[in-house]
Amino acid sequence: MVDRKTITVKITPKASKNGIGTWETDSDGKSYLKVFVTAAPEKGKANQALIALLAKEWKLAKSDIQILKGETDRIKILSVPK
Repeated sequence: MVDRKTITVKITPKASKNGIGTWETDSDGKSYLKVFVTAAPEKGKANQALIALLAKEWKLAKSDIQILKGETDRIKILSVPK
């Protein structure tokens, strides 16, 4: 079985271009990765774009990235291989 870790992502849909931003810290001290996608947040298009972007950048299969929490929220918790 593959070891997995969780990461928190804050997605910005309908951005001018796709891209991975910087690691930020919220007011509670929790870290998250800012990600920008051009897709609109409708019918899961932004989630699909997020997974495709991260898979390409991190050289993973799209199926390796799972959204554990936040399907319809800008803050998402993802499960990825270590």
